[in-house]
Amino acid sequence: MAGSTHHPHSGAPVPPTPDDLYATRPPWDIGRAQPAFAALADAGALGGRVLDVGCGTGEHAIMAAGLGLDATGVDLPANALRTAEDKARASGRTVRFLRHDARRLGELGERFDTVLDCGLFHLFDGDDRAAYVQALRAVVPRGGRYFMLGFSDRQQGEWGRVHRLTRGEIEAAFAEGWRVDSIEPSTIDITTDPEGIRAWLAALTRT
Repeated sequence: MAGSTHHPHSGAPVPPTPDDLYATRPPWDIGRAQPAFAALADAGALGGRVLDVGCGTGEHAIMAAGLGLDATGVDLPANALRTAEDKARASGRTVRFLRHDARRLGELGERFDTVLDCGLFHLFDGDDRAAYVQALRAVVPRGGRYFMLGFSDRQQGEWGRVHRLTRGEIEAAFAEGWRVDSIEPSTIDITTDPEGIRAWLAALTRT
């Protein structure tokens, strides 16, 4: 959701780094779990080893740890991960946070029974999206669950790098190796608009 900056001397655009996303508090960093994911936790939908991919400042990994689950958060912005570690310590919960590219999850050599993705899938398209889905297949065993909360094509306005997803795009991305259990209209809460962002909540099972 971050835009590019400019080199102070040449005026040429400089691609944003992962840390730029959290140089100031981004609007999706609401200081608590997204209601859609909190409802999944309350319903008992999370189980086993949990991976919060694109974890940001760690709210969903910390939520999973609060359920007594083995929780890991993965992201690239080092400043966000430091904040996540501080939050976990303050809450008294044990969470492992790793700086790792979500498109290369298979390199972790681990398996996760539940994967939570709030706001990551919708940043990818083309080869990056395909690599990410392949990486998810590598770490989720058969019967494992993937829950994704991402921007919907119903959302208006300009949002930078975000790809507004159609239901068909989600189904197409997970056509091989997954069962799409549900794709429901939902909301991503943000700090800058009380109505939030129109989103899709997708629930899938690895086959």
